[in-house]
Amino acid sequence: MSLQRTKQYEFETFVREHRRIVGKVCYLYAVDSDDFDDLYQEVLINLWRGFDGFEGRAKVSSWVYRVALNTCISYYRRNRRHTGRLPLTDSLGAADEDPERGERLRDLYALINRLDALEKAVVMLWLDELTRRSPRSRGLRATTWLRSSTASS
Repeated sequence: MSLQRTKQYEFETFVREHRRIVGKVCYLYAVDSDDFDDLYQEVLINLWRGFDGFEGRAKVSSWVYRVALNTCISYYRRNRRHTGRLPLTDSLGAADEDPERGERLRDLYALINRLDALEKAVVMLWLDELTRRSPRSRGLRATTWLRSSTASS
């Protein structure tokens, strides 16, 4: 197998392992499914460009999140037409796994979409940390926290 094919195979495996992080970030900045696809593709391009240069000083998931977030924010700034919201689709896989969890995630994303770009980034970082600590409770606790935070605003 050639060096280029090996790198391509490693990258494809890498993308499969981190697709949910990329999908979550792209979802929050997309207006519609076409926007989501464009953002996802741009993130993958930027990950590919940086793939060889990743030095491992941070966790891989943190690096993926940072690349996705920076790509989406740059895209958002270039395309200020973002006024609508993307309906939650099965692209994140939540509804297939558990319908109740899918409903909680729809609620969560609806609330997150009411935030500005910086607030979205902070909440997503917080949710990622919550997910690492307690994967089974991420949807309910995060949704409850966001509801209480937005209700008091």
